[in-house]
Amino acid sequence: MSYQPRLKTLYQSEIVPALTKEFNYHTVMQVPRLVKISLNQGIGAALTDKKLIDYGVEEMTAITGQKAVPTISKRDVSNFKLRRGNPIGVRVTLRGDRMYEFLERLVAVALPRVRDFRGINDKGFDGRGNYSFGITEQIIFPEIDIDKVNKINGMDITFVTTARTDHEAMALLKAFGLPFKNQKKS
Repeated sequence: MSYQPRLKTLYQSEIVPALTKEFNYHTVMQVPRLVKISLNQGIGAALTDKKLIDYGVEEMTAITGQKAVPTISKRDVSNFKLRRGNPIGVRVTLRGDRMYEFLERLVAVALPRVRDFRGINDKGFDGRGNYSFGITEQIIFPEIDIDKVNKINGMDITFVTTARTDHEAMALLKAFGLPFKNQKKS
C-alpha cells in the first residue's frame, strides 16, 4: 500500500458522501474537488535588493516542499521604477499529494499561530468556486526559522476547486477544516 495524505483519504471516505447528501448529487463526479493551491508572494523591495528574491524562493520552497520560481514583471512602470524582466515576486503551484500535505499543515499548524486569529474571511470567493485569502507574515509556518528572516513578507493563497458555486466551494473547504469566521445572521 502506497502512502496517501490524511486529507486525501478523508476526502474520499467522508467528504464526498457528505457533500453528495447535502447537495443531492447524482454521481460522485459531480462532487467538487480541490484542483490546486497557488501561493504568491510579492516582494516589492526586490527592485533595490536583488537578494530578497533568493530569500523568498528559499522560504517558499521550505514552506511548500516544492521548488518556488520567481515572477518576472511583464511591463515597465515608471512610477515604481520597474523595468520589464525584473523579478518582483515568488510563486508556487501545488497539486496532488503535496497540495493535501500543505493544506493539512496550513489548517493544523500555521493558521492557529496567527496572532488574534478568529478565522479567515469568507468574502474571498470569486463567484466561480475559487477562494483566495492573504497571510500577513510568512513566519507563521514552522519551517521558517525566525532568526534567519531578513524581511517579513505576506503571501496570497488561492484554492482552485471544481465547484460551480461559492456555496459548494465553501462547504468543501469547511469540510477540509478551513476555519472561516462565524457568520452573523441578520
